[in-house]
Amino acid sequence: MDHDYDLVTIGAGSGGIAASRRAAALGARVAIVERGRVGGTCVIRGCVPKKLMVYAAAYGDALHEAAGYGWRIDGESAFEMARWADAKASETARLETVYRQMLEGSGVALVEGTARIEGARTVRVGDRALTARHILVATGSAPVRDSIPGIEHCATSDDLLDLRELPRQAAVIGAGYIAVEFAGALARLGVEVCMYYRDRLPLRGFDDDLRVRAAAALQAGGVELHPGAAPRKIQQAGDRLLLVATDGRTRDFGFVLNATGRRPDTAGLGLETLGIEPDANGALGVDEALRTRAPNVHAIGDVTHRRNLTPVAIAEGRALAESLFGPAPRSVDLSRVASAVFTLPPIGTVGPSETEALAAGHRLKVFEADFRPMRTAFIGSNERTYMKLLVCADTDRVLGVHMLGTDAPEIVQSLAVALTAGATKAHFDATIAVHPTAAEEFMLLREPTRVVEPAAAVVAAPVGSAAAS
Repeated sequence: MDHDYDLVTIGAGSGGIAASRRAAALGARVAIVERGRVGGTCVIRGCVPKKLMVYAAAYGDALHEAAGYGWRIDGESAFEMARWADAKASETARLETVYRQMLEGSGVALVEGTARIEGARTVRVGDRALTARHILVATGSAPVRDSIPGIEHCATSDDLLDLRELPRQAAVIGAGYIAVEFAGALARLGVEVCMYYRDRLPLRGFDDDLRVRAAAALQAGGVELHPGAAPRKIQQAGDRLLLVATDGRTRDFGFVLNATGRRPDTAGLGLETLGIEPDANGALGVDEALRTRAPNVHAIGDVTHRRNLTPVAIAEGRALAESLFGPAPRSVDLSRVASAVFTLPPIGTVGPSETEALAAGHRLKVFEADFRPMRTAFIGSNERTYMKLLVCADTDRVLGVHMLGTDAPEIVQSLAVALTAGATKAHFDATIAVHPTAAEEFMLLREPTRVVEPAAAVVAAPVGSAAAS
């Protein structure tokens, strides 16, 4: 049977574009469908503009620190959200143009509109029916808007990044990546920020020692934390929003950020025509070959709700293209994926948390360093850097690297290569350090702070304890 295309991709985000371009490079006829802006969440309204806002906040810190290094800063300084918003809009427009040009240069046909699957081989976009040997769903995720009664009245990260004026005061509901990154940045930009969440610490799923220190860093940056205090409901009162606590008490804010999570964006795709049922979160189940229940329909990235990171979606997209159109199948190993949280200071992490490593049956040697880095200690700052190595006591292999501190994402990204290659603690010990750097501390960790048996319970110290200071 003849088809219009070998591959039709639904969603022109990072993963969909990577898959489509690699497939086209391997000789496939490819079309990609996008209902919004080309580039997807990460480039247009996620990772990239978010980090640009974090950079803006960090420049405020740098201005304060400069005097300690001998700079005389004359006059007043102030952040102007409108100027940042204009610059951000220009940059995302530039990036969208680059992505459009890459698709065109790769020979990928861009079809703009809303896609709906009609049977095993057809994707309809408006009045066009695109037939394909393979269909790829790469529609990513969207903010959750039903986690708490009334939360639909709150702004999402999309809305925040489009503001032209910052609120005087803001509430952030949630404690994941989005919540902690925006809470920290807004506070540094002069907003009074209150953060409400269910758990005792932010960043559930991360190593507990990182979570403790992340909470302390947020507080040091001016964020007012309310653990165990997610609102029961949210009510609109004129131009204000009331956060109603479980005991009925209320607190009102002019701006509330809904950072309670994201959900796979699968609604309206027509998956039911193929007997594909998303799970309760809307995620599409896939096998090792990234196939759904329909063998010729594949899914990658956040829509599968496995490891919701842009580089994972890109890696999966390229692997899928090579499996379908290349000389041999290829899969992506998700067992050791590095990630970062762009708090101030930021977090970098790769490998299991201490709790996860113990649950997997490892006897651990835990190596730690907690110190004031030279850059900020010089000006009398109390900002701290924390580093942690998890080493299998039986094999000497380094299982996990966790860090909170300046340049943590850059440092951990490099060390992720070592972990992928199977580095042992002996390899770290034999590596001559670069001095003076923060990264050298990972090479200088000689004695474990503790050895932990798999059955031992690991409980993080509460914020304000000696371990968090």
